[in-house]
Amino acid sequence: MTTTIAIAGKGGSGKTTIAALLIKLLSQKGAVLAIDADPATNLNLALGLPLNDTVGKVREEMAAKVKARTMEAGLAKQDYLDIKISEALVESPQIDLLAMGRPEGPGCYCAANNMIRTCVDRLGKNYDYVVIDCEAGMEHISRQTTRDIDLMLLVSDLTVRGILTAANMKALIKDLRTYVGKIYLIVNRATSPLPPKIAQTIEESGLKIIGLISEDAKIKDLEAKGAPLIELPPDSPLQKGVAEIAKKLGLG
Repeated sequence: MTTTIAIAGKGGSGKTTIAALLIKLLSQKGAVLAIDADPATNLNLALGLPLNDTVGKVREEMAAKVKARTMEAGLAKQDYLDIKISEALVESPQIDLLAMGRPEGPGCYCAANNMIRTCVDRLGKNYDYVVIDCEAGMEHISRQTTRDIDLMLLVSDLTVRGILTAANMKALIKDLRTYVGKIYLIVNRATSPLPPKIAQTIEESGLKIIGLISEDAKIKDLEAKGAPLIELPPDSPLQKGVAEIAKKLGLG
């Protein structure tokens, strides 16, 4: 049975790094489909994987074919998307990567987006875990790349704005999602104890903290070298923090 985990938060909160480290950890237990739903497409760099075509490009190409009436004869649109999305998949021994790329362009239409959800849902069933690195902000949640999510991890830095963004995401999820299991807050670059205003904002928001992760100075060295972020040493605060969170969630 597939466990689907989505990681969201405001820009600069460290969600992609946390997503990459969680993907690495889960890949030691089973096969993982990593979905980069951020148009910035940085998850492949964090994982040390190449990047193929994006789903956004596939969608735009199909929209153009439909408009020009040049779709291959006898090939249904759903089958076309299945083939092209499979070609866009980056495969490695335990982690496969699918980049969503740009959001809907002027040539795209709702029917294609619904078919893409079907493709991604069907593809995800072949894996033990699906981990989605959502785009910064709340747009991805409203677009719903996949229908059902078992765990939603909302990442904030040590700012009131970050906590409020996470709280707004939780409210939007309840309004729009077909199914989301459990929702938790991760505070990245945190101090212990939390500053009073931050702690008060979290309490008032009703968010449940699953983990506090300390600032990790070692990440700057990897970023300066352009090295994958999953190469952080086991004793780094980020690696240890993600491992502790996974254990609390029953994933470690």
